[in-house]
Formats: sequence, C-alpha cells, structure tokens
Amino acid sequence: MNKDEILNKLKKGLIVSCQALENEPLYGSDIMAKMALAAKEGGAVAIRANSISDIKAIKDVVDLPIIGLIKIDYENSKRYITPTMKEIDALIEAKVDIIAMDATNRSQIDNVSLEDKVKYIKKHNILTMADISNLEEGIDAEKYGFDLISTTLSGYTEYSKQQEGPDFELVEDLINNITTPVIAEGRISDVIDLARMAEVSPFAIVMGGAITRPQQITKNYINVMKNKNFSFK
Repeated sequence: MNKDEILNKLKKGLIVSCQALENEPLYGSDIMAKMALAAKEGGAVAIRANSISDIKAIKDVVDLPIIGLIKIDYENSKRYITPTMKEIDALIEAKVDIIAMDATNRSQIDNVSLEDKVKYIKKHNILTMADISNLEEGIDAEKYGFDLISTTLSGYTEYSKQQEGPDFELVEDLINNITTPVIAEGRISDVIDLARMAEVSPFAIVMGGAITRPQQITKNYINVMKNKNFSFK
C-alpha cells in the first residue's frame, strides 16, 4: 500500500496495539499473532506491534497496516521506543508500513536528529509516527516531517501532564495547532473513554491494554469491585 492508501485505511478507525513484554503471561509472538488476528476480525484497521519477531508473526496472519516499533532500554537514556538507527534499520528490513518512535524532546543517544531519521525512513517509502508527550513536541514533530503524530507518551515524561485517564486536552490542542493527522493513544480504557475521545475527532484512535492485556483488564475490574465495596449474598 502507498501512503494515501494507508492513511485512508487508518482514518476514523480503531488501531489495536498488540504487545506483551517478557514479564507478562501472553508474551510470545505466536500469541500476539493470534491477538492481532482477533483484532482484525473485530474490525481493527491496523496493528501496532513491538519487536521484529512479533511483527513477522503478525504479518503472516493479517494483511492490515503494521505500525512497528522496538522497545529497548539503553543505559543513560530515557528513550525506549525505537530510540536509535539500529532499531529503525531492523524495522525497515521487516517491511513495516509505519515506524513509530519516541519524538520527545529528550536527548538522542545516537547523535542522529529526529529530522534526519524521518528523512532516512521516507527514503525507504515507509511512513513515520511520532510518539509525543506534549503540544510543543507535536508541533516540532510536524516540522520534522512526521506523517502521523500520536499522544502515546503523554504522562510518560516528567514534564508532561500526569493523570490517570486519556489526555483529551492534548489531542484537541494538537488538532487545533497542526495539520498532520493526530492519533489519540494512551490510557483509553473503556467504551466511555473511547466515545469521549471520538467526539474530539482525532484522525484515528489506538487502544492496547484495554483489549489485549487480560491481566490489566482483570485488575481494573477487581479495583472497581473493591472501590464499590460489593456485598455478595
């Protein structure tokens, strides 16, 4: 698919993030592939996936656009979403449709600017998604040439808004200040959050843990039961 086809596929749709880390019960590429297939059958317009092994397994079973990223911790760096050219090259080789990366103002660790990374990726005819945490970063990301700007990291930088639920305000501010398509992502935990976010009218919405992390979903329900002091008879 070319850029226009991918963007048309994503527009006003639900993107499902299928990710599980090593310490989670559903960790494993075969499981994530099944999760992605289930998301597709449910109507997802794209899949956001972490790691080359998961991406390859998912691509084998679904034909949806893949937003690829690699989460990795480097010493003395707060960036962990596709932080260096090494991860970018791996994602290019895996032939993802979109590469997502940390586009916050935190320091680069490979001395390659965000702008140069975007230019490099575009030479390979792959779209770019900026994971940002505040309005300033979103405005900068547009200047750097990102194709999509996502609120993924709101609340995950020490200088961004810290709150429990989705950052509706940031999504709206981005829509009002940039022309690049805005993707709403982060702590959208139920249909109420989803409906309210849809009213803000982002280009598309990403949901992850509320769909693909049963331990998190179960914990949320347990907390509701505790907070409401349910009395079973």
